[in-house]
Amino acid sequence: LSLYSSPARETKYVENPQTELEEGVSRLRHALEPYTAWCQVELTGSSKVKVDSYESIFQKCGYELLQKPPAGFYPRLGVIGFAGIVGLFLARGSKIKKLVYPVSLMGIATSMYYPQQAVAIAKVAGTQLYDWSLQGYIAVESLWKDN
Repeated sequence: LSLYSSPARETKYVENPQTELEEGVSRLRHALEPYTAWCQVELTGSSKVKVDSYESIFQKCGYELLQKPPAGFYPRLGVIGFAGIVGLFLARGSKIKKLVYPVSLMGIATSMYYPQQAVAIAKVAGTQLYDWSLQGYIAVESLWKDN
């Protein structure tokens, strides 16, 4: 055996054969390729401009809000954030509590500082909740009558 040379290794790449599922997905993708390319060209051209413009509007508004905040903005933000942290401490145990407590305490703190917006949101949420409950009642009633 030589110390400076290594024996030549013959390596060969062997590709795994495709399964029936992979072949079916491949055929489907190749069949739908013209349509997906058409959708990408048609949709991205118009929607990307709108997304970019909305994104820049939100960035500007957020930047201006942080640069020139209204009077009392940071103390209000601190109280709302502190309410969320208190909610996390109170929500020991269940994962549902960890979701519900901070959100509800932050909502209560926010509604103290912004009552008009809270009333508007509550009206919309109440209407939506009523609609959903009515749809559920109709669905259950139709299942009950069918049986």
